[in-house]
Amino acid sequence: DAQESRGLGDVYKRQGINAEYGDPVLVQQYIHSSKMPRALPSPKILKKRTKEFVRFQSDRFKRVKPNWRKSKGIDSRIRRGFRGARPCPNKGYGSDNRTKYKLPNRFYGFRINNVGDLDVLLMQNRKFAAIVASGVGGKKRKQILERAAQLDVRVVNPEARLKSEEHE
Repeated sequence: DAQESRGLGDVYKRQGINAEYGDPVLVQQYIHSSKMPRALPSPKILKKRTKEFVRFQSDRFKRVKPNWRKSKGIDSRIRRGFRGARPCPNKGYGSDNRTKYKLPNRFYGFRINNVGDLDVLLMQNRKFAAIVASGVGGKKRKQILERAAQLDVRVVNPEARLKSEEHE
């Protein structure tokens, strides 16, 4: 009894969370539920520029790819920033600090590699959303989704790698 009162088990009990895993119905309910945690209110995410910056003379030569590279020539109009030259990336295009690194759903992303990583998000479930890492297999992914449903943590990619029961 003394062991249960230590650590997260006590927190789970106070919130009415079952600390055991293994409810396959819970995963399907989580994926299709509309009762997911909502993000805290924050300013609208505005991007100062959504178009890609294009490399100088990439439109003239096939060997010059459009991926941005800084012009370094001593006489370059682009490097010197002459009027009429194409725009170059600079720090003026940076994001608002209040919305920097936020996902379109207004959560910050947090990569999850195992079930234990979800416990970090227990008190931050309205600020951070879990992103299950790409290297996590199907069995562990299912356990992570069950645990996320119990902890009321939003998962950005819940349907990745899960086989639907119709195909089995």
